[in-house]
Amino acid sequence: MPISSYQSLTEQLLPAWQQKRQLATPDNSLPQPTDRAQGYAAQKALFEATGESAMGWKIAATSIAGQQHIGVSGPLAGRLLTSRCLKPGASISLTHNLMRVMEPEFAFRIGRDVLANSPLALTTEEVMSHVQDLHLAIEIPDSRWQDFVHIGEAMLLADFACANQLVLGEAVSYPWRDLDLSQHAVKVLKQGVVQAQGSGANVLGDPRKALAWLANELLSHGMHLRQGDTVITGTCVVPVVLNAGDDVLADFGVFGTLGIQVA
Repeated sequence: MPISSYQSLTEQLLPAWQQKRQLATPDNSLPQPTDRAQGYAAQKALFEATGESAMGWKIAATSIAGQQHIGVSGPLAGRLLTSRCLKPGASISLTHNLMRVMEPEFAFRIGRDVLANSPLALTTEEVMSHVQDLHLAIEIPDSRWQDFVHIGEAMLLADFACANQLVLGEAVSYPWRDLDLSQHAVKVLKQGVVQAQGSGANVLGDPRKALAWLANELLSHGMHLRQGDTVITGTCVVPVVLNAGDDVLADFGVFGTLGIQVA
């Protein structure tokens, strides 16, 4: 379906996105996306309706457990909006946040457009050659669907794949390109106590492979990664529950740390 087919769905999602609230169910009498291609078309319609600038993309459901939790067939790509990007140490409000979790992630800044150069899928090495910088990130996801666990992947895609707030660190200064990010340990502490531990292997086996997946996914749906895009690749640990008053630190070892305060 063309983007215009999802105007009614956009009219439901847009105020929920802007006012940070959830919707019980979509109006089943109105056109809805039923597959990935339609989900991305509906997502584009919502993005255009926001009138905001995009800072890049998120990759959701990069672990088998995450995919099973929300009932999807594989990872999902969602737009990130510049207005929802916060500085390190930011105070995060949980008001109206349904998910109430944080996820430490590797993020890549794209240095030049990632375009197809043959009918074959781009390799991880080809995609990584377009990366300018590595960043540390904390995602605070959320959904505009109350029953996001059962709403289905097309409707999750329509809702930016549960994108919400993002805390982004400066470019990592430690030499990282020759390191195995799949084996790089990450942990999360609250009030100085370790809450979760994991590694880059939890992100489709390797954050770089996740980035390559995204590049090919976008190309297959008539889109592409652009110069200046920031991509957060998926959580390295089991999402950590947030509560008011938490002092949260994501520790990426030699790459540094990134923190948030929960109001």
